[in-house]
Amino acid sequence: MAGLRKGIQVTNEFDGYEPPEDMRAYGDAYADDSRMMMAEPEVAYTMEDEDEEKREAQNSAKKEPSRRTMSDVAGASSGAGTNNDFARGAQPPWWNGKSINTTAFCKEFLENNELRCVNGTFFTPDGYCPADKLKRDIYNIIKNHVVSFPIQTAGNIVENLKAEASTDALMVDDDIINFANGTFNISNCRWTYEKFFCRNRLAAAYTNVAGKDPEHWVRFVNELLDPDDVLTLQEFMGYCLIPSTRAQKMLLIIGNGGEGKSRIGVVMRAVLGDNMNNGSIPKLESNSFARADLEHKLLMVDDDMRMENLPTTNNLKALITAEGPMDLERKGVQSYQGLMYCRLMAFSNGFLRSANDDSYGFFRRQLILMTKPRPKDRVDDPFLSEKLIAERDMIVIWALAGLYRLREHNFQFTVSAKSRAAIRTAMDEANNIVSCLRSEGTFVFGPEYETSSKDLYWIYKCWCEDNAVETFDKLRVIGYLRAHAHEFGLTYALVKDNNGRVRGFKGISPASRLRTAE
Repeated sequence: MAGLRKGIQVTNEFDGYEPPEDMRAYGDAYADDSRMMMAEPEVAYTMEDEDEEKREAQNSAKKEPSRRTMSDVAGASSGAGTNNDFARGAQPPWWNGKSINTTAFCKEFLENNELRCVNGTFFTPDGYCPADKLKRDIYNIIKNHVVSFPIQTAGNIVENLKAEASTDALMVDDDIINFANGTFNISNCRWTYEKFFCRNRLAAAYTNVAGKDPEHWVRFVNELLDPDDVLTLQEFMGYCLIPSTRAQKMLLIIGNGGEGKSRIGVVMRAVLGDNMNNGSIPKLESNSFARADLEHKLLMVDDDMRMENLPTTNNLKALITAEGPMDLERKGVQSYQGLMYCRLMAFSNGFLRSANDDSYGFFRRQLILMTKPRPKDRVDDPFLSEKLIAERDMIVIWALAGLYRLREHNFQFTVSAKSRAAIRTAMDEANNIVSCLRSEGTFVFGPEYETSSKDLYWIYKCWCEDNAVETFDKLRVIGYLRAHAHEFGLTYALVKDNNGRVRGFKGISPASRLRTAE
């Protein structure tokens, strides 16, 4: 009995007592009462007894120190001992009452969900699957088992799923368009409601409603662009429905502002869904991680492109013409090879410019559409975006017609005279060296002429001052003339000068009025 002084023998003076016969008649109830009457007498419990028990408890603690392990901590954090329903046998196979068997969980999850992972990105028959969505789904499954830090546990399981569901590649076929409600083969016009694993599934559905144009959309684009440029837009939007870069073009739509051109980006988001990113064209050149964000995407839209000179154009040109795997970098991850087929679309108030690239290759990759001037009496519709989005499924059929026309023309876009003129203007603004050479009354050309590099650059500077344009440095001007001399019938060689023979060009000479001024 707790609390008794040691060494004192306690006896019961009622040992061996039997109740009288008449009392036994009352049965067990009376017997219980009699036992209560024969309880042991209370023994005094002193302060010395309490002190001695405390000393014994302390000594016992020193002899058997706590050995709490990480598994104990994990069991406590997972709610072991609190989930009694599951401990009685109702728990799933991946739960042992204390912790989650991650391998068993991943196996069961993949048996119940069609899921594959390519380069750390998840895909289902519905296309791209964000990791955050998987994390949320797993959290809802385990939250009744894991009490402490369930969201972190779900994140760890997602990382394990990347390995369990990993596959080398998924089919990319530019003859297949994966609509929201099925699969369409544009080569033979075959349609099926069956869904297959794919990298991209559109948000728009295939309705097969031929001959019915989206009323609000058609009116909008015809108010925004000239008829020939509407054809170009239709072809480019259709081009964005397939995972291909065969056309090797980006689209730049330029206006003064207020025309409503950014509504095109809103419609493309409604059609493509998660297969489109909003981004920045300059960021592609300045941020080494920006390209990786476009992996598995069909389109990137720059809604308001900054008017600044790009430091380089290598990444931009590589993305537009990508035909194979590219080197991609993500934060904290070793660089890897990824398949890129993302197209680029930008809206701006001016041309795309480069600080150092004035080559034809930079401009030949651009489709430039100039918007119509905004009518002064036009009343803007604040609900236009909603009306256009409501026509999404008809707009995608409209774009599909543009894709068919593009394929018939061997992926050569319809380019209007207005668009060609815009490209020439963009080239002239980016490279005024050509404008100077072609300027009437500045130079004469012929095999009998020759001019030193020094004189050529002096004339170029005079022309820039007369036309109020920026002057390029000497190395850039002479370097461009050397690289493109054959285009103007020139030859880089040693030519005669007052001081002997110096470097210059044969086949060109300043106009007579400039020679006189010199």
